[in-house]
Amino acid sequence: MAAQMDFMRRAIDLARHAVDTGSGGPFGCVIVKDGVIVAEGFNQVRATQDPTAHGEMVGLRAAAAALGTADLSGCEIYNISVPCPMCLAALYWAKIDKVFYCCLPEDADAAGYDNVTIARHLQKPIEAQPIRSERIEALYDDALAVYRHAVAMRRTAANALSPPPPIVGDATIPT
Repeated sequence: MAAQMDFMRRAIDLARHAVDTGSGGPFGCVIVKDGVIVAEGFNQVRATQDPTAHGEMVGLRAAAAALGTADLSGCEIYNISVPCPMCLAALYWAKIDKVFYCCLPEDADAAGYDNVTIARHLQKPIEAQPIRSERIEALYDDALAVYRHAVAMRRTAANALSPPPPIVGDATIPT
């Protein structure tokens, strides 16, 4: 329990650092594997003008780089708050084992962060959410073919050995 308190205190210190330096909002995290800190992150949205530079996202990127894998199974994250919907989804993608937190989404909401509002929007069908959306069904088969291609590539060793095609010029993919 003492180590958990130390990890959380570090996350709180990182959150304070984000605020004090003007880097971003009051969010910090520590990612731990086997009792050892493998990465840290603090909110850098203001410093980078990157809306995804939340403390958890920064920490996940650093942990993946440090461990050499996007699969962070066996890792725990110490975060000052329940992660926002974007960050929580990223924790699932990264396969984080456990989240430790202090504050609730309502606390972040009361401090001016839209965690609760965004979570409510995400509970609605995409057509009912505030961001306008439109499905382009005419290209459904083409888009689905890319998913099928990805599945086929995962089944072969070539996927791990072949880099993605280079992006050239206007980033169009040759046909």
